[in-house]
Amino acid sequence: MRDRRTAMQRFRQGAISAVGSVKIKLLLCSCIALSVFALVSRTADSMRWSRRTDTLDIYPVSRRGYNIVINTWKRNDLLKQSVSHYALCSGLDSIHIVWSEPDPPSESLIKFLHHVVHSNSRDGRKIVLKFDINKEDSLNNRFKEIKDLKTDAVFSIDDDIIFPCSSVEFAFNVWQSAPDTMVGFVPRMHWIDQSKGNTGSYVYAGWWSVWWTGTYSMVLSKAAFFHKKYFSLYTNEMPASIREFTTKNRNCEDIAMSFLVANVTGSPPIWVKGKIFEIGSTGISSLGGHTEKRSQCVNRFVMEYGRMPLVSTSMKAVDSRNSWFW
Repeated sequence: MRDRRTAMQRFRQGAISAVGSVKIKLLLCSCIALSVFALVSRTADSMRWSRRTDTLDIYPVSRRGYNIVINTWKRNDLLKQSVSHYALCSGLDSIHIVWSEPDPPSESLIKFLHHVVHSNSRDGRKIVLKFDINKEDSLNNRFKEIKDLKTDAVFSIDDDIIFPCSSVEFAFNVWQSAPDTMVGFVPRMHWIDQSKGNTGSYVYAGWWSVWWTGTYSMVLSKAAFFHKKYFSLYTNEMPASIREFTTKNRNCEDIAMSFLVANVTGSPPIWVKGKIFEIGSTGISSLGGHTEKRSQCVNRFVMEYGRMPLVSTSMKAVDSRNSWFW
């Protein structure tokens, strides 16, 4: 009888201990969730522009839906795949194709893309498809102001990479929590150039640096959300010498946009974890000396701004519904 009573007491103590352990875990999860929310809120609220403090106040609150701006160059097969895919995404409002080729798009291409968008539209949506024709071949064309955008969010994408619609929608939701910040899938980092001592010189670091350290200070515009107002700021407010530099060197317009947004917000970007499907095989990044050229861009832009505006962070947004490990 005594053994039975002792066993019952042990069972109760074990049950109480288990319940307490569950409560502690729930409390820890709640604290982590509140901390992430506070950090994102702080990111959204700590906005400043070094020379124009009212820049962010003149724009209205973001509206639902987003625009996709696709940068393309003589790869119509990839463009067709990209448009066909993104036309299926439920939050899409419009697709704008940045066209910088010497010849205008063919009638057959225009007809095909309009047919695809119409066929893939769901739930009575009418997705707008437009070609933004540019006379000059410049990487800055992808950031030219688009006057007729009806929604505030822009998803800037290259024609050779595709993300599942679920990943795009998740990134859009993250962007809505901090609409003045860049939110993207491709993180990069800058470091002080230790080989030159403490001289204010920097080096550009690619994916492996981010993977190894978990730290980043940029998300590339080849796959990123940002507010449409940055088109105007890039074209009209950012130093013209930066645009001239990117045109001349045919590189680094994405770094220039990262500098611009960081200078306005004083905050880091947000990296969203997502699976990338690369459907192309060549690009500027495949050329020799790419990292060295990017480092030159970083240091040139620091000189233009008179300081380093990029802010590093280790925060990553993960859709826990689709991930076993965060």
